[in-house]
Amino acid sequence: MPKGWSGRVLFVDLKEGGAEARVVEYPGEWARMFLGGRGLAARILWEYLEPGVDPLSPGNLLVFAVGPLTGLPLPSSGKMVVAAKSPLTGGYGDGNIGSLAAVELRRSGLDAVVFRGRARRPSVAVLEQGEFRLEPADDLWGLDTWEAERRLRERYGRRAGILEIGPAGENLVRYATVTSQEGRSGGRPGMGAVMGSKNLKALVVIGDGEPEVYDPKGLRETGLRAYLDVKKSRGYEFWMRQGTMATVEWAQENSVLPTLNFREGVFDEYKGIDGYRMEELKVAQRGCPNCNMTCGNVVRDAEGDPSELDYENVAMLGSNIGLGDLSKVAALNKLADKLGVDTISLGASLAFAAEASEKGLVGERVEWGDYGKFRELTLDIAYRRGGLGRLLAEGVARAAEKLGGPARDFAMHVKRLEVSAYDCHAAPGMALAYATSPIGAHHKDAWVISWEVATNRFSYSREKAAKVVELQRLRGGLFESLVACRLPWVELGLSLDYYPQLLYHATGVRYSWEDLYDAADRIYALIRALWVRELGGWSRSMDTPPARWFKEPLTKGPLTGARLDYDKYNELLDHYYDLRGWDRRGIPRRSTLERLGLGFTVPVLEKIVGLEG
Repeated sequence: MPKGWSGRVLFVDLKEGGAEARVVEYPGEWARMFLGGRGLAARILWEYLEPGVDPLSPGNLLVFAVGPLTGLPLPSSGKMVVAAKSPLTGGYGDGNIGSLAAVELRRSGLDAVVFRGRARRPSVAVLEQGEFRLEPADDLWGLDTWEAERRLRERYGRRAGILEIGPAGENLVRYATVTSQEGRSGGRPGMGAVMGSKNLKALVVIGDGEPEVYDPKGLRETGLRAYLDVKKSRGYEFWMRQGTMATVEWAQENSVLPTLNFREGVFDEYKGIDGYRMEELKVAQRGCPNCNMTCGNVVRDAEGDPSELDYENVAMLGSNIGLGDLSKVAALNKLADKLGVDTISLGASLAFAAEASEKGLVGERVEWGDYGKFRELTLDIAYRRGGLGRLLAEGVARAAEKLGGPARDFAMHVKRLEVSAYDCHAAPGMALAYATSPIGAHHKDAWVISWEVATNRFSYSREKAAKVVELQRLRGGLFESLVACRLPWVELGLSLDYYPQLLYHATGVRYSWEDLYDAADRIYALIRALWVRELGGWSRSMDTPPARWFKEPLTKGPLTGARLDYDKYNELLDHYYDLRGWDRRGIPRRSTLERLGLGFTVPVLEKIVGLEG
């Protein structure tokens, strides 16, 4: 095993009588081929997950994975990935989360911790100085995430890395997240529900060592230069003022701000929720470990409490539900964080409820912009109470299937994961990015929309498909597997060339950009193989954006009349598949799988769907 990886994974079997933990050493080839984080998680799930298992059954695996750059002295390295078979989508699900737990897991000499089974009673999993134990958590079950973490920190100390779930995870809301540090949240496709299904309230990690790297001096020097370059960026001062919140104004100007359940791309009250309004309410700033460009802007909300905001939760809980008061948006956001429910899917679900009410598809009255009703519904969702709360806890895809009729056309999701905060009536490239994201409709893997609106936003060209693939390789393949935050590069222009250098200093393995792109393509192909295996088939309809963007043109703003063209979109999708070496169904070709070293998937996929050459 090269340096930079421990080569060790802790497998924990949760049982009626407690837990059995064992360390498994994985092949060095896995490290070189899949890097870590998302890549390692996907390889573990392929190898050890029983195919076809119910995501909320004891048989599902819950993976917490770090990468070769996690926790090292370099910009924004305090990240980890949490992954499992998703209870929301039925396919591969993951998310990254910035937390002390990432740093402490790396200091524990492990590359991942994997949970299988179900504890007999509510429990806290504790990994302390290399030793694992399971402790009762009856006194924590039912508490919100802030209070649970406060008590855990009193018990385990300030240095402990703590990840926990809230009532939404306990009640198996299908888009419950794993949370930390009063504002960090990860695992949109229901990773918190998987944790809850295992009766795990929290994971506490306290390491006792330091990662062994190949070239400590070179790593420190290169990492320091990268830190200084971040601070020297021309955009640094404004970033520190507004962070991602500057996107509200940009999205409004470019007609991509999700409004009233993605009906429109502009919001009349956008100034009430934009970055400048945030600056007026701002009381603090915080971020993940090892970050010198902290993006967590903390404001005082309508209830007088602190709430950490970024663009996605503000757009989804603001313009998308017709709420133009940032203090109230912040209060909904804080409530979601405390309950442990994903703010993006929550915003989509509340908007879906308002439109379903408007159309007479549900009996309960839900009006656009009604903060009190939205607050009540958020609690109903987290606690699965009331008919509408229980329905929305299943996600908009299942809700639409149950309601039937026109509901399917305004259920904004891909692969059952709700769309994050960019309207794509006039952005076919971003629509493709949503449609082909490996977890469902999420922006994290390929935020192509800024490039798209600056070039030919209405084109469906092969060049645009290639740009989506390029960004997926970088954002979803490289950064999600190293694991490090992409924002120093995306927002402040930190040179990408730092990352192969840092990876070499950490591991001693020299990766060319071709090697790194191959690794990313390998990870994407493996995740697609996991989807095919778990769903028992595949259709290109799974890579298609929501119907609304094709059927209902924009009626407001400078791009009035814009909508996606179905035939042209399918040509764009063909370009994407061809560039990836996948067939027209969206399944990797046999030759692609073999070229990427994924021959072990071929017999399985051949049996399920048959493979093209």
